[in-house]
Amino acid sequence: MAAASLTTLALLATACGGGGGDTTDPAASQPAGTAGGEISIQGCTPQKGLLPGLTSETCGGNVLDAISAKLVHYNTETAAPENDIADSIETTDNQNFTVKLKSGFKFSDGTDVKAKNFVDAWNYSANCANGQDANYFFTPFAGYAEINTEECKGVEESATLTGLKVVDDATFTIQTTEKVSNLPVRLGYTAFSPLPDSFFTGTGAKDQEKAPVGAGPFMVTENTATNIVLEKNPNYGGQYKPSVDKVNYRIYSDPTAAYNDLLGNQLDYVEQVPSDRLVGDAYKTELDNRFLDQPVGGNTWVTFSPADDQLQAKPELRKAISMAIDRDLIIKQIFNNSVQKADGWVPPTVDGYKAGQCGEACNFDATKAKEMFTAAGGYSGTLTMSYNADGANNKQWSEAVANSIKNTLGIEVVATPVVDFATYNNKLENDEIKGIFRNAWQQDYPSIENFLAPIYGSNADSNYARYKSDKFDSELAQAAAAPNVEEANTLYQQAEATLAADFPTAPLWNRSFQAGYSTNVTNVKMNAFGVVDLTAIQHV
Repeated sequence: MAAASLTTLALLATACGGGGGDTTDPAASQPAGTAGGEISIQGCTPQKGLLPGLTSETCGGNVLDAISAKLVHYNTETAAPENDIADSIETTDNQNFTVKLKSGFKFSDGTDVKAKNFVDAWNYSANCANGQDANYFFTPFAGYAEINTEECKGVEESATLTGLKVVDDATFTIQTTEKVSNLPVRLGYTAFSPLPDSFFTGTGAKDQEKAPVGAGPFMVTENTATNIVLEKNPNYGGQYKPSVDKVNYRIYSDPTAAYNDLLGNQLDYVEQVPSDRLVGDAYKTELDNRFLDQPVGGNTWVTFSPADDQLQAKPELRKAISMAIDRDLIIKQIFNNSVQKADGWVPPTVDGYKAGQCGEACNFDATKAKEMFTAAGGYSGTLTMSYNADGANNKQWSEAVANSIKNTLGIEVVATPVVDFATYNNKLENDEIKGIFRNAWQQDYPSIENFLAPIYGSNADSNYARYKSDKFDSELAQAAAAPNVEEANTLYQQAEATLAADFPTAPLWNRSFQAGYSTNVTNVKMNAFGVVDLTAIQHV
């Protein structure tokens, strides 16, 4: 009996809004389209090579997702997991899984997608010797600890997970060290994409950082500092076949420049309208109904730098700074009320959300913030609020956060830009930024676990707060081993409460995207992750 059938898993409840804001189907009010042609999309600079295990940020991740196919695909409207390459993922105990593949899937180099392509790819990403950022996602698999020793001592590059076995070309098995009730939900994340045989021969790995070979609807045909060009994968064997022939990701460092190009019909899609065009809903008039306005599975917060000894010493100081941020005023003035104030570390669009987890620390209270700040010993010197300057609206809201803290607590706070997202992420990885800094999360898969474990678990790749808590890690492990999603969610909520006590980050708001598109395209849809659906979009 299959205890983890994808169709019985809890679904993400996501409200959708579209052009004109009055319909739940953005495509309904758009003109009919035609097949073929080239479209242009606002892009940004990937931090690292375009490999499933190496890309863990959205600039590269959005591109990689378009050129890869996985076992599971997330429904565009609901984010519900649906089998894609997988014909079935079955288990009787949530610890031993049998995966069977559909036939007909091929990589863009024309080779078949086989069970070994998943097993080889996952072994590569899970082995610490290969330095893959998504390594953390393989933590539950049996044998992970043996190929991820301290400082990777004694681990051979050829070492593999004991929990993966190829049965035949269309079948492989997964064994985890503990029960993992939501493992099938996770397997649609890009880190779990298959890799072709050519990746493991010659200079394949190095070559494919620039021109990855995937099994998805598109393939990369150009990758420069200014453009990443995708074309239809002629060998694609799945059901999500694209309409357009070519997609050009044009890389912008200035979001306003991208928006102006959109207004001039020189660019076909921007994923976030600049904040000055949100005021009075100006963008709705300027774009003449060619916009999407939609909450997505994501959130934004301020991280207290692990390199800042003053901030790390006292959680009460961190909570005081959080209480000094007037979220309601910033949301009104910068975002025109288009995002929603956060009351915890998990947004309400995600299954498992529990209201009020952050408590009073997420509410602006100038008097109490000042009292707590003083009682905690205050902060000496200038507090910096760092952000990447190429992100839409980051400058405006980061300066507003800095001013709110400054005015409330009476200390010097300076908003500090970093040139682009790739540079910014490199600095975060190396703990080079002190003070406080912005972070945001676009869900990898629709689960409360995805908003906790990869961001706050000890040694997790995206744990930029360097938060370590045996209690929190233990609660995550207990939640993962729960026999069903409902019990798991309750246990994950307990872990979230531990975050509220330790306060490694200050939640700000839950994300909502206001995207715009040109008169050149139609059938424009944004998925529940906040990413345009490239297979749906059409030329007019």
